[in-house]
Amino acid sequence: MHRSASRLPRILACAAVPVMLVVAGCSSDSDDTKASGSSSSATPSATTSEASVEPAKFAALPDPCKSITTKTVTSLVPAVKSKAGTPAKSSDTAARAGCSWNGLDDNGVKGSQYRWLDVGFTRFDSDQTLGSGAARAQQDYTKQVEKAKAAEGAKKVAEAAVSGIGEQATTITYDLSKTSEDFKYATVIARTGNVVVTLTYNGAGYAGAKTPAAADILKGAEKAAKEAVASVATSDAASNAASKSADPSKSSAADEKASDEKSSDTKTSDKKTD
Repeated sequence: MHRSASRLPRILACAAVPVMLVVAGCSSDSDDTKASGSSSSATPSATTSEASVEPAKFAALPDPCKSITTKTVTSLVPAVKSKAGTPAKSSDTAARAGCSWNGLDDNGVKGSQYRWLDVGFTRFDSDQTLGSGAARAQQDYTKQVEKAKAAEGAKKVAEAAVSGIGEQATTITYDLSKTSEDFKYATVIARTGNVVVTLTYNGAGYAGAKTPAAADILKGAEKAAKEAVASVATSDAASNAASKSADPSKSSAADEKASDEKSSDTKTSDKKTD
């Protein structure tokens, strides 16, 4: 009896070992489950990317000196010095470009008429951090309107929204005295997609000549602005077409498709002959 009693604690201790191992195993499974659950719940946030911004509509800018037709330039700037225009300096013409024209129509004792016309283009790319090209252009559009309204020395400043020129456009007109003459100014700020177009047209009469009518200056500015804005889409379409025709892979793909279609037609013809 004594021997049996002394063996009992030993037997119980040995029996307890598997139980502890089972508990430990369950505890380990529980921890693994928690870790797995934590990893699973974190996976979606890790793999979910930020919503991509809208791609920029236009990838290039037109030649600013060709954005307004020669006919319009000569009608707005009589005796223009250079019909080809003078391009503005730019370190990146794909993002910023401009051109200007000026002329003095000298009528001797009857006085002279001076005119100035310039156009500028600014293009914005879409950026994951900064936003879409259109949104960035919208911001610049607002800034350019405020800048035109704050022209130094401007008098009788008037602002008006105008339709039919891009997606949105604003005209700013004002009077400005310089070189001892009274100038009439008209600036058109327009946005089309991710491009902002700023066009300025002004004029004055010299040596006793009459000051041009504000309505005529505004009308001329709007006409030129319409052409400049339209040139953005036209130039971009031409650029895309040239890019596709110059891409060998796209031409090859087109040739393969045509070859496959021709082969299919031949097989169909053979079946009909049989």
